Amino acid sequence: MKIEAITENGVLVALAEGPEKLLTSTQAALDLAMTVQYETGAQRLALPKKLVAEEFFILSSGMAGEVLQKYINYRFKLAIWGDFSRYTSKPLHDFIYESNQGKDFFFVASQEEALRKLAEAE
Repeated sequence: MKIEAITENGVLVALAEGPEKLLTSTQAALDLAMTVQYETGAQRLALPKKLVAEEFFILSSGMAGEVLQKYINYRFKLAIWGDFSRYTSKPLHDFIYESNQGKDFFFVASQEEALRKLAEAE
């Protein structure tokens, strides 16, 4: 895993990359947040969709809700970027829509948009 600290509009944001999925469970998500915070000092992370387990996008698994709740509790913000068009689940589309209306969790198309959303979030 490679974590890069980027300052976007005066806000510190981390960008993670790597060959292996990083967000594979609630505990893995919490470990990732703590690693990012320790290594970069950032409390905002942009993560490509390819590093997120498919289970996350199956809302009935509960993983997305648990991760969101943990991150909110720890005041950690996350933007996942990539192509979400292949998902046909209405509840997932609603979850993505509602998340994007908030200030903690974002699903966007590009890395640039992820960094911008995280920098703008309160």
